[in-house]
Amino acid sequence: MSGNNYNDGGWEPVTRLGRMVQEGEIDTMEDALNSGLPLKEPEIVDQLLPGLDDEVLDINMVQRMTDSGRRVKFRCVVVVGDRNGYVGYAEGRDDQVGAAIQKAIGIAKLNIIKVPRGSGSWEDRSDRPHSLTRQTTGKAGSVEVELVPAPEGLGLAASDTVRAVLELAGIENAWTKSHGNTRTTVNLAKATFNALENASQSRHPSSRGGRDEAEVADQ
Repeated sequence: MSGNNYNDGGWEPVTRLGRMVQEGEIDTMEDALNSGLPLKEPEIVDQLLPGLDDEVLDINMVQRMTDSGRRVKFRCVVVVGDRNGYVGYAEGRDDQVGAAIQKAIGIAKLNIIKVPRGSGSWEDRSDRPHSLTRQTTGKAGSVEVELVPAPEGLGLAASDTVRAVLELAGIENAWTKSHGNTRTTVNLAKATFNALENASQSRHPSSRGGRDEAEVADQ
């Protein structure tokens, strides 16, 4: 499913970052994220990461009592990614399923992160960035997800929800562990994304001696 519906009527940037992207001053997603400017327009991601994939992980009906009676909305859990190091996660709510999905896709683009990839397993010295560079964990509610670098060829030892997030991030090989109420898709997906975000925020070298993308690119 494609969520790139923001450019159909032409895009007029309303933020400084958006204008810099449209004018060509910033032409990569990495530069946009490193600019220090807030990412507030999903069209920026559409332009810098064309062909971004998205996947709906869960759709739930949420009921709430108000003064005017019972209101029903749909909550959609969505992950987006380019399968090459960039991934975003979000939830969206609306009276209609389609609108909730589009809201979630738009928010997920604003939550996009760059995942450090490499060969972080001591069993593997591949030059190709196919796994994580270090072990990382993430939490959401009662759920905790641990991601561990794995050698090339292992694949993703993960549940369907965790696998979907990792695949869209471009992680092809990893061991995973999860604890808590893992049947709750929203928390399992969010915990996985949080683990990737924690890895992206860490600048420490991998304790397993793996090389990250920057090191490989310099060679």
